[in-house]
Amino acid sequence: MPPLAFTSFLAAFLALQEAPQPSFENLLSRVAEEAEVLQQNAPKALTQETLEQRAMMPPSRFRPRMGKAALEPLKLRLQVREIVSEYSVGVLKEAQSRDLIEFRQVVSVDGKKVQSPEAARHALSLGVHSADDRARKRMLEDFARHGLVDVATDYGLILLAFTKRGMQGMQIQPIGESQMGADIATIFVWKQTTNAEGALVFAGRQALRQALQGTLWVRKSDGLPLRVQAVAERLEQNHRIRDEATVDYMMSNHGFLTPASVVHRHVIDGSLLTENLYRYDPFKLFTADTEIKFTDLPDPPPAAAPIKK
Repeated sequence: MPPLAFTSFLAAFLALQEAPQPSFENLLSRVAEEAEVLQQNAPKALTQETLEQRAMMPPSRFRPRMGKAALEPLKLRLQVREIVSEYSVGVLKEAQSRDLIEFRQVVSVDGKKVQSPEAARHALSLGVHSADDRARKRMLEDFARHGLVDVATDYGLILLAFTKRGMQGMQIQPIGESQMGADIATIFVWKQTTNAEGALVFAGRQALRQALQGTLWVRKSDGLPLRVQAVAERLEQNHRIRDEATVDYMMSNHGFLTPASVVHRHVIDGSLLTENLYRYDPFKLFTADTEIKFTDLPDPPPAAAPIKK
């Protein structure tokens, strides 16, 4: 590099290093803004979700064991399933909280068609307009009917916990920085102080809320949320149950953040029993509330051919 060019590069680099960085308050303010934009726009959007579940299951058939074999613990088998669903979010019609929740309808299981995407979208619209949690519980029971276990719900929307109101019910503070892809991220540790804003857990016939804690990764330069990690632990029938999730977000073509992927792990007494990997196609927008249609952004025009000299 010529000396003059190197000097200019060094001056620009030093100027960048000396540029004032956003304060932690400003970073969290940007997070709250993005959470509220997602809250406004998510009910207008729908996408296709692909869930790959890897679960440790008991033996498929009972076989009598004799002698020393009867004293040995049963060997678990690995089950891998792939579920494709139509996915959207909405508010239960009679819910007082008006919180957004996830809805999904299965389209295919392990490559075998269950219903058409159109039928799934129609069922989604009915579920979103239902009165209470029973509709969502039926959707989870539908997942169980297809052989899935320990299905997580609502983690894709965890960014909504970081609205201004949501942060008022949190303890949150910075703990450092790390590289995430091409970005330098400021990392905050957070903890919800009440169960009211926590994750929804179906335990038997009860639907319970459970407080979460974890880390929040935001782009250091401007506070754009990049990742949310969450952990919840509880005791159930003398077993310690731990659910942990990592949710990565990306900016959609429509100008608001959407989940790109969710990795959820279900751990009992220190042993990993289930791992759920959710992936999302680009989100599309509804054109009307009563009928599910979409508007796609037009493709960019092809690049002009270079002029031959």
